[in-house]
Amino acid sequence: MKFIKKIILFKSLAAIFCTGLFASNLESTYISNEKNSKLLLKPIDGLSNNQTDIFILGRSFFNIPWVKAPSVTTARDGLGPLFNANSCISCHPNNGRGELFTKENLTSRALIARLSINSDNSFENKEILKKKGFIPEPVYGEQLAINGNFGVPFEGNIKIDFEDIEVKFPDGETIILQKPKYSLENLNYGKLHKNSVVSYRIAQSLNGMALIDLIENEEILKNQDINDTNNDGIKGKANFVYSPISEKYELGKYTWKASVAKLKEQVAFAASNDIGLTTAIEPNKKCTSFQKECLEAPKAKDKIDLPDDRLEAITYYLKNLKTYSANKNTKEYKDGFSIFEELSCSKCHISSFKTKLGFEISPFSDFLLHDMGEDLSDGRVEFSANEKEWRTAPLWGLTLHEKITKNRARLLHDGRAKNFEEAILWHGGEATQSREAYMSLEKAKREKLIKFLEEL
Repeated sequence: MKFIKKIILFKSLAAIFCTGLFASNLESTYISNEKNSKLLLKPIDGLSNNQTDIFILGRSFFNIPWVKAPSVTTARDGLGPLFNANSCISCHPNNGRGELFTKENLTSRALIARLSINSDNSFENKEILKKKGFIPEPVYGEQLAINGNFGVPFEGNIKIDFEDIEVKFPDGETIILQKPKYSLENLNYGKLHKNSVVSYRIAQSLNGMALIDLIENEEILKNQDINDTNNDGIKGKANFVYSPISEKYELGKYTWKASVAKLKEQVAFAASNDIGLTTAIEPNKKCTSFQKECLEAPKAKDKIDLPDDRLEAITYYLKNLKTYSANKNTKEYKDGFSIFEELSCSKCHISSFKTKLGFEISPFSDFLLHDMGEDLSDGRVEFSANEKEWRTAPLWGLTLHEKITKNRARLLHDGRAKNFEEAILWHGGEATQSREAYMSLEKAKREKLIKFLEEL
């Protein structure tokens, strides 16, 4: 009997050891602490030859510019007629976050204007809301296009002005925040609808896209507290959105308002809105009935510019990129994280999720919606996300931005914050207590926290 017990114990220990080792090995397959400007371009370890071929194919469709139809380059024609950029990577430099301004100090194409109108509660509007989550602006559609193919007028440009706002800390230090005053100019198709809503958003980093997909929905949903039952002032709400692939409502994980459920859908939406490419998910060009030149522009040979195998290849490419995550074993990390927890930042910017593959990741997001206050309201509703609600922004990998672009990352959904301190000071709504607690810290602790955030 004792012999049998020993065998069972041995097998159990072996299983635990092997599982832990397996998870540990998988973690290093996906994640790196290497601070390198090219890290986010690398594939995960261990791809087979066939998998590497798909990865390279996806990368080529992600990186190489598309051209307008008709073209001899039939594999890549279909650009526009209205578009913002001619490739995916032009808004995600080295797969990182977009910039707010170009080197010439012009508004970057990585900043886009999402367009919608408020619902009039008509049957037609309600039907659109069920599947899109918002009502597109009738003349310009879902997103302002800053470029048009030859003979097709572009839709307009984004202009940014700033208003200085002085913020004073309890210890007497002052800081100037710049409140953006965005506007649209050179509108070539007339005025926007009188009830239009314009939401300005900057392209997010692609760091960790693969691993977000590996988090079980239950792991995200267990952090919901819609009615604030624990009275900590922080709620957290999932955004259940319509998936055109499953034709069901699913948990939204992607975009600034968690309005997209699947990575493949996000690729298709970006291809359509940013480059003007049709897919099986978005089969129509983004020309409204008010845009005659767009409707009459030359068409590609095939109706679908990005066939499903190529769309799958791009999705595969994004799912198999290396993810950057900070080294947790340094004293600076541990000291900074302690302050991060003390301020309750970690209640929304959750540092640990277990993936379906058994290893832990540190995205510093709960992927839920939170009310961020009036200052960050964009006036736009997307499925369950109201005007003031945003998905908690993942913080991992932002430290790579300066390596990639030589500039500090512009933070928050519209890039208004020049650094982490400004981003904290813009936090309102459910994050008000954390912001005020930060402002009340002694300066040395504030600096230690900022240093920690800059290393994530």
